[in-house]
Amino acid sequence: MPFDIKVGAAREMVRPLALLPMRGFEAMGQRVNEYLLRWTTDPESDTLLTFPGFDKNSFLIEAQCPRFGTGEAKGMIRSSVRGYDLYILCDVTNYSVTYPMYGIQSHMSPDDHFSDLKRLIAAAGNKPHRINVIMPFLYEGRQHRRNGRESLDCAIAIQELYSLGVDNIITFDAHDPRVVNAAPLSNFESVQPIYQILKALLKVRPNMIIDKEKAMIISPDEGAAPRNIYFSTMLGLDMGLFYKRRDYSVIVNGRNPIVAHEYLGDSVKGKDVIVPDDILSTGDSMLDLARELTQRGANRVFLAATFALFTQGLEAFDKAYEEGLFELVLGTNLTYLNPELASRPWFQVVDVSKYIALLIATLNHDASLSRLLSPDDRITRLLERHRARQQLEGQLKIQ
Repeated sequence: MPFDIKVGAAREMVRPLALLPMRGFEAMGQRVNEYLLRWTTDPESDTLLTFPGFDKNSFLIEAQCPRFGTGEAKGMIRSSVRGYDLYILCDVTNYSVTYPMYGIQSHMSPDDHFSDLKRLIAAAGNKPHRINVIMPFLYEGRQHRRNGRESLDCAIAIQELYSLGVDNIITFDAHDPRVVNAAPLSNFESVQPIYQILKALLKVRPNMIIDKEKAMIISPDEGAAPRNIYFSTMLGLDMGLFYKRRDYSVIVNGRNPIVAHEYLGDSVKGKDVIVPDDILSTGDSMLDLARELTQRGANRVFLAATFALFTQGLEAFDKAYEEGLFELVLGTNLTYLNPELASRPWFQVVDVSKYIALLIATLNHDASLSRLLSPDDRITRLLERHRARQQLEGQLKIQ
């Protein structure tokens, strides 16, 4: 039965909430749990007030996907989830997780993580009141459209999850949000952590001046243009755009290789430039852009990615940083981060755990997500605080 609670003058029916972080995403689950627990005792957080299930000191529940010697597996949930609002947190990119197969420790691929997700949904059955999947990096999100005789993996995966009884899917910065067309009547949200990235940048570089004479937003390609148009509009900055000229007569690793990056936009000379993108995979394109922007006279180059994967290691970025091609790379903790990044002076982690906790608490109350999905007001207030702080520091220097 749901809890009947009083929030101000209104009354809401709130289901007990359960968090199920899958293997490789336990740290994020713990951080989200801490925020939710904090709000259960904070009298100022009435609108976020929610309840754990059987364990009143934690929202976390234990689950496992043990493997047989052949690599086959099964999903097991160790506590009751009947009537709960269940949130499964899944990081399909965590290659550090391993499992034994024929005596060999095999690293889990996105396919393995997705299979375990389906196993846990099946283990829950139809017992929960609602099953919600929070998958920051959307499984097969880059295989979102068909060119020739190709599979539509992302669309199939989304349909699979809904057919298993999932009520909500929340992902971050989907490579193409139009994949929701695979299930147009279902609840699917693609969230962009623009506010969190900007907040982290201004915290570590408080001397950055957000003014169109001093800074610019650069879109790394045409696909990222909608995100960066919003970014530049909210910050009141001009936007430049690179487009990738490819050799369509050649296919390398399933893709047409990039011949050159062509630039469209105003001069970047003497300006700080921010280059936001969704995925930093090998990082080759980002470094090519950083080199091009530096040659064009940019002052400082800040690279930002929702998913900082570094699939080819960190050596190329170490070298580029030593050459002065960029100032900083910002990446979220929405996916597994190479542990070596902690020692790199050029990398800054953007913590998104509080944002996920806010999304979960809001969904638990069946409240509108509009304010969280569109962070206009928060960005405006952040810029006001940043400029006021800079103005105060300037006055103190004069005195």
